[in-house]
Amino acid sequence: MDRSIELAVVVSAVDYGEADRIVTLLTEHRGRVSAFAAGARKSKRRFAGALEPGTLLRAHLVARRGSTWRLDSVDLDRSHLALRTDLPRLSRALYALELCRELVRDEQPHPALFRILVEYLGQLEANRAGPTSLIAFELAALGLAGFMPRFSACALCGGGLVEPVRFDADHGGCVCGPCGLRTAHGVPVSRELAAALAGLQAGERTPMPADQRARARELLNRFVAHQLGRRLNAVDFMAQLGLD
Repeated sequence: MDRSIELAVVVSAVDYGEADRIVTLLTEHRGRVSAFAAGARKSKRRFAGALEPGTLLRAHLVARRGSTWRLDSVDLDRSHLALRTDLPRLSRALYALELCRELVRDEQPHPALFRILVEYLGQLEANRAGPTSLIAFELAALGLAGFMPRFSACALCGGGLVEPVRFDADHGGCVCGPCGLRTAHGVPVSRELAAALAGLQAGERTPMPADQRARARELLNRFVAHQLGRRLNAVDFMAQLGLD
């Protein structure tokens, strides 16, 4: 019987039946894993409320038939409890968790993605991650998953971003004025915003003003929805809270 102990982040969880729970984990070495936790909602000894999204834990997994593992027990590493009492931080955490869950396939290892998710959740919990940090995290996650949008050069011709610049999710990023005229796709974007996003991709951490963040959020929502085939649920939750 295949057994494994994996350092993991709970990225989502759904109740099943009267007492059970199915959790989706992003693990350090196995990638995304679905696990069935029998009696999870009643067991204080084995799970003790640890199966909430955002929790960092060591999962004791046992292979089952099919693609779902059995979660025997967990060792809690970090609950990130502070995030659940602060809606802005909670919403950003939920967005990061959903994005990571959707960017990978089952049991496709992504240790670098796992590491930046753990780091970002820790920064959120310590209240050291402002609004711009979510955009920086998102760009890093997209890059690690192989979906890097282009902001420093035209996604079509590779040349400079001659105005009027457009952001074209279909073609993978910003396109210059001449290419934009040929494709007739995308939405207008300023060179200043493109430069700011390119800077975040390069590791700069200069905070964006609110209006620039809101516009960046619109562009990335378009890009992620195009890549995944759907809009992330957490986008609407953030919008309801008035967050970018």
